[in-house]
Amino acid sequence: MTDPHHSLSRRTMLTAALVGGSAAAATLSGAPAAQAAPAAGRKTFNLTVLGTTDLHNNVFNWDYFKNVPYADTAGNKIGIAQAATLIKAMRDERGASNTLTVDAGDTIQGTPLAYYFAKISPISATVTHPMALAMNAVGYDAVGLGNHEFNYGIPLLRTWESQLNFPLLGANVHDATTGKRAFTPYVLKRVKTNNGWLTVGLIGFVTPGCALWDRDNVQGKLDFNGIVEEAKTVIPQLKAAGADVVIVTSHSGATPGSSYGDALPFPENASTLLAEEVPGIDAILVGHAHLEIPERFVTNKATGRQVLLTEPLKWGMRVAVMDLEVAKDKGRWTVTAAHSHLLDAKTVDADPAVVHAVQAGHEATVKYVNEVIGTSTAPLNTATACWEDSAAIDAINHVQASTIKAELAGGPSAGLPVLSIAAAFSRSVDVKAGPLTIRDVAGLYIFDNTLLSVKVTGAQVRDYLEWSARYFKPVFSSPARAADVTNAATAMAPGGTPDYNYDVVYGLDAALNYEIDLAKPVGERITGLRYGGEVLRRDQEFALAINNYRQSGGGNFPAVMAAPVLSNSQQEIRQRIIDYVVDHGTLDVSVFSQDNWRLTVNGAALTVTA
Repeated sequence: MTDPHHSLSRRTMLTAALVGGSAAAATLSGAPAAQAAPAAGRKTFNLTVLGTTDLHNNVFNWDYFKNVPYADTAGNKIGIAQAATLIKAMRDERGASNTLTVDAGDTIQGTPLAYYFAKISPISATVTHPMALAMNAVGYDAVGLGNHEFNYGIPLLRTWESQLNFPLLGANVHDATTGKRAFTPYVLKRVKTNNGWLTVGLIGFVTPGCALWDRDNVQGKLDFNGIVEEAKTVIPQLKAAGADVVIVTSHSGATPGSSYGDALPFPENASTLLAEEVPGIDAILVGHAHLEIPERFVTNKATGRQVLLTEPLKWGMRVAVMDLEVAKDKGRWTVTAAHSHLLDAKTVDADPAVVHAVQAGHEATVKYVNEVIGTSTAPLNTATACWEDSAAIDAINHVQASTIKAELAGGPSAGLPVLSIAAAFSRSVDVKAGPLTIRDVAGLYIFDNTLLSVKVTGAQVRDYLEWSARYFKPVFSSPARAADVTNAATAMAPGGTPDYNYDVVYGLDAALNYEIDLAKPVGERITGLRYGGEVLRRDQEFALAINNYRQSGGGNFPAVMAAPVLSNSQQEIRQRIIDYVVDHGTLDVSVFSQDNWRLTVNGAALTVTA
């Protein structure tokens, strides 16, 4: 018998965690918002599907870069251990046999915990990935592929897949040689109802941008079809296999657009198009965009039916709850009503089973990242790096450029002067002067990008800078608030250009100086462009140190995709910075810091206030 006091306590907890959704008041009764009432006499059944996305290997509410519990201005808590408490509570509330749990991808990359089990103590037949341990402890029914699943290569991905107690879904990923699907496209789950068995089809899609962003890992091995294009084939196959209800995990944003422009024939963010264009889908768990969408309905153009979309933010901060009412008529099930809402993980404590499963790996990672490897002669922070020259970004550029200079030495390109590009991935980097740890470096360069070099001309450098300057909004007077200066909306980024798509260009052998005049039209903003004190010649040639994401089309920057590759050691930039500090013993600001660019308005310096 269910303890009524326990049920009341659980319901109180879940009510406190509610976030949005048009039927939030009905969520704990499990009654979906009305869309189309079933005919009189038909029995209905309520199916609940729980979802997470973009966990990015966050298990605990822990900031490995700061060595403290995670904290942000919204008071969020992160990690699958937090989400697990909500998932298990919802299963108890709805009934475990009536509930399925899925994830929409980007699972095994994003924290030092992920790096540790990819590079320092790689997963194997005897070493289990922390996200396999955690997700198995939660009891997922399926997880979809995300683009970051390919960051550490296909062998590691396959090893992680083999450690899961549930399928890894990727319907639009094909073997480049055979053309066959390379991952499980879908899985059928049988749910016992009050009117016979209901068959739920779970299917996963991943953004085709993987072909660009992880080109070195997937080229010649895997092909990525467009999501809508693949769905038009595979959704009918799923229905023919017996699916009464179709739930999609779509690692592809709900807002149309592509960060890579027309570099691929398929859009990056296609979840809304999927709902509109492909009949037979009942609900979509959206990932990739790191947005909070409690509930959204999209009308399918062919059937006129409403498709439910929801996205539970990122990092385990939220859990999506999708409630679908189904009814059976003449032997056929149909969804008669649906709604969704989110649950906020900051309202609960971590799940003990997940904590126990991953605690040892977490402790090993904490020990690793706190190793002291050298010193920094000055503070390195990125709070203002998106609108003024920053020693932190100069440090990244200096290491990249110095590494490429050494790689090219003695070869045919040894005489080329070296430039480097880098962006502020986060505005919260705050490395103190003094002892420098691995976590300090990991915080400075949070992505797993690798370093290569390409050959560019002065004209291409100017074009590159103009493209980068699209990041800024038009400004006609000084001072201006940062929010009125940065993250301009573009056709490629209608929600605002992310910080990581604003690159600073740095000269190693001589300074590259320039100004960005925000009063000028986009495409005409770069002024005073000089190299070594002289006006940059259009035909001058350089070796450009660049990361694999950018060189493979991320951000759709001009020239670099087609530029001749001079070197490609496929070494991670983060590790290159660690190696530099170990070899030199210090990050000496006097060696690498340059004041080589600034923002202006009609030629006068722009003052930006935070």
